[in-house]
Amino acid sequence: MAAIPEQGTRVQVNLRTWSGEIEHIGVIIPPASPGYLSLKLVNGYNVSHPVNAILSLTTLQPTDSSPSENTDSEGILNAEQNNLPLVRIIHTGGTIASKVDYATGAVVASFEPEELISAIPELAEIARIEAVKIGNMWSDDMRPQHWNSLLSASAQAFAEGAVGVVVTSGTDTLAITAAALAFGWAGEGGSPPGRIAVTGSQRSSDRGSSDAGENLIAAVHWAANGPAINGGLGDSTVVVMHANSNDGEIAILPGCSTRKLHSTRRDAFKPINAEPLAIVNINRGKPSHTLSPAYEEVLASTAPRQSTSPTMYDCKIKIAQLNGGPHLLPDIVSAVANNGYSALVFHGTGLGHLPIENPNGDAPENDKLAETISQVIAEGLHVIMANLCINGPVNMNVYSKGRNQQNMGILGQGSNSSPDTIVVKTHWSLSQGRNLAEDLQSNLLGENPTHIRS
Repeated sequence: MAAIPEQGTRVQVNLRTWSGEIEHIGVIIPPASPGYLSLKLVNGYNVSHPVNAILSLTTLQPTDSSPSENTDSEGILNAEQNNLPLVRIIHTGGTIASKVDYATGAVVASFEPEELISAIPELAEIARIEAVKIGNMWSDDMRPQHWNSLLSASAQAFAEGAVGVVVTSGTDTLAITAAALAFGWAGEGGSPPGRIAVTGSQRSSDRGSSDAGENLIAAVHWAANGPAINGGLGDSTVVVMHANSNDGEIAILPGCSTRKLHSTRRDAFKPINAEPLAIVNINRGKPSHTLSPAYEEVLASTAPRQSTSPTMYDCKIKIAQLNGGPHLLPDIVSAVANNGYSALVFHGTGLGHLPIENPNGDAPENDKLAETISQVIAEGLHVIMANLCINGPVNMNVYSKGRNQQNMGILGQGSNSSPDTIVVKTHWSLSQGRNLAEDLQSNLLGENPTHIRS
C-alpha cells in the first residue's frame, strides 16, 4: 500500500481485523508503537492498528476547526436570549480548553472560548454567554499577576451587567486561584457583586470521557442561578467539579477550602475541613441544584455581604514553602531569609511540628534549626505553620514542642485551612499591609471554620 501520510492528516481507513473489515475516519497522530497507525477519532478516542492490516487509506479534507485570531475576544454569543441572566466566561486555558496537537500527539491549551461554548449548546439555554480570553496557559504557569488580571476582569464583568462569572482554568492550581479570588474580593468583609465559579476539567475537551461539558454547564448554572453570596461558609468563590467519577453530579465547593487530591480522577477536588455547599444535578443537559442543609441554614440566618471592589496582590512579595521532616536543615531556612522573602510557610508534621528537639543528643542539626528559625523571626521574617496532613487543624498547644514553636514566634496556631489557602491568605494579608498574626487566627471568609470534622 501507499506510504502513511504525515501526522495531522485526516484520513479514511479500511482495516482487516479478527472480527472482519472495519472503517475509521480520524486524524493521524504519533503511532502507539512502531509498525502501527494511530488515529484520533471524532469521538475523542484514539485507536491503533498494525500497518499491515490496512486494506485502503484515503486522504480527506481537514475539518474547519481553526481557532479565532482574536486573543481578547468578547461578545454575547446568544444575544437573542434577552430573558436569560448574563454570565461572562473568563478563559485562562488548561485542560478544559485543550485538544490534541496532532503533530506531536500531546495535549495543548489551545481552544478559544467560542469553540468551547459552541461545543456545549446547552449553555445557551441557561444564560446569555459572554466570552473573554485573558490567556491560554496551563495553571502551573499562573502567578499572582494573573490573579490580579482575573480580579480586574471579573470586576469589569460585574460593572458591565453580568450577574455571575465563570473562570475556566487548568486544574493543577485551580483551587489556589479560587482562594486568591476569594481573598481578593472578600478578605476585607465584603463580597463580589455576583457569583464567581471556577471550573476546569481533568480530561481534555476532545476526549469522549471529558468532564468539561458537565463542569461548565454546572458552573454557568451556579453563576446564573445560585444564591446571593453570604460569606459564612466560603461561598465568595466556588470550585465547580465532578462530585464523583460518574456523570450527572457536580459539586459546588467553597473556593477558599478546596484542594485537588488526585492527579487524574474526575472527582479529584475535595473540601478541606469543610463540606460541599451544593450539588448540581444534570439530567439530559438540564441542571438543577440542591443546597446542603448547613448552607441553607447559614443563608437563612445571615444577611448577604455588601459588594465591594477587589483588592490586589503585591507581586513583589515572595513566600517560600518548606516541608517539615528528616531533610529540613537550617541552611535552607537561612537561604530563604537571606534572599528577600517576606514569609516562610512550613508544612508541619502531625499537628504542626518541626524537627527542633534533640532528646538523644545525636541530632545537632535539630538544635541548629531551632536556633536559626528563632533568629530569622527576630530579623523580621514571617514564619507560619500549616498542616502537612492537609485535613485537620494546626494545634501547637497539645505538645510541649508546639508550645515551644509558638514561643519562638511561629504563627498559625488554630488554623483549619489547607496549606495552599494559608499561603494565599498570607500573601493577601501582606499585600494589604494588615496584621498577619491576627488574620491567620481569624475566619475572614469561611476559610478558617471554628468547628471541623474530627
